[in-house]
Amino acid sequence: MKKTKDKIIEKIIFICGILSIIFVALIFGFLFKEGIEFFRDFGLKNFLGSAVWRPTSVPPQFGILSLIAGSVLVTVGACIIAVPLGIAAALYISELAPKAIRDILKSLVELMAAVPSVVIGFVGMVIVAPYVRIILNLPTGLTAFTGSLVLAFMAMPTIITISEDAIRSVPKQYKDGALALGATNWQAIRRVVLMAAMPGIIAAIMLGIGRVIGETMAVMMVTGNAAHIPHSIFEPVRTMTATIAAEMGETVRESLHYRSLFAIGLILFLITFIVNFVADLFSGRSKNQ
Repeated sequence: MKKTKDKIIEKIIFICGILSIIFVALIFGFLFKEGIEFFRDFGLKNFLGSAVWRPTSVPPQFGILSLIAGSVLVTVGACIIAVPLGIAAALYISELAPKAIRDILKSLVELMAAVPSVVIGFVGMVIVAPYVRIILNLPTGLTAFTGSLVLAFMAMPTIITISEDAIRSVPKQYKDGALALGATNWQAIRRVVLMAAMPGIIAAIMLGIGRVIGETMAVMMVTGNAAHIPHSIFEPVRTMTATIAAEMGETVRESLHYRSLFAIGLILFLITFIVNFVADLFSGRSKNQ
């Protein structure tokens, strides 16, 4: 009886895994179908090579170079903030914090991950953006820098959780051997534990980047939604995800503008797929060590 239950559970898990692959393939197929028709009409070179996004002009212009620049600027800024803070927090939780404090901090990190993105975006728009404007003396606080701050907060739980798991999975003998050879506690952590956990930490960073790239509501609320190539991180920008969310409800179905948004979705899908694929490679390498 127990073996029968185990086989049934295994088949259910197998079916769920296959269905998830099928769903992803169907999503990609749908995006590809709509996007390829746009590329036939407008051209891939004009789409990726132009920085002018004016879908309602005559003739319409669908250059996403400015949207890509905005997405990259916000993502890089968020990573610069979130990666060192996330890794430092993971090191403290796994190696330095007392057990009671460690349990509290892990619960707080999990609570951070549970906060809805629209709530974080609202807080960023109402509280963070005005402070950014006043402290940095800017015309507006809705900038790429504000978006980076908000997205860094959203990416940190992923980076902290996965990095902490990778650090704790390093065999204790590694650190004990380094200490036995005369290394200080910090030297053992930095040169042995951190290096051994590096593939898992890189996977955490890549997954955090994927979280940032795919975020929509929060970034749309705090970045200003200006479709131009920014000269600094303290200017308003528009990201690819924000463009899809802001304009999909206003387009005519089957129009060129409608298909252009699916083309943006296709480009975004490919970027996030590559990021998650690289993260999976590093995660697999970490497990094999």
